[in-house]
Amino acid sequence: MSYYCKYCGVSRPSVSVLTSSSCHRHPDGANKGKHTLYEGSTKSRYTCRHCGTDRPSITVLTSSSCHRHPNGANKGKHEPAV
Repeated sequence: MSYYCKYCGVSRPSVSVLTSSSCHRHPDGANKGKHTLYEGSTKSRYTCRHCGTDRPSITVLTSSSCHRHPNGANKGKHEPAV
């Protein structure tokens, strides 16, 4: 089983391994926070919780800016809905 980061989509074999390393897409800035567990199920498409954009993986979804992000248009990345 794999566990995924909700900010960048990286997968690791356990929650402890995932949350022990820095995330390059963390909302506080690159490597200013740890990976955070995505708590949803594995899907064929992932949808942004803010705007509804969908992509085939968390990695692809979170790689671009969200025009409806709570911090303002394009001031944050897409975030997968659970």
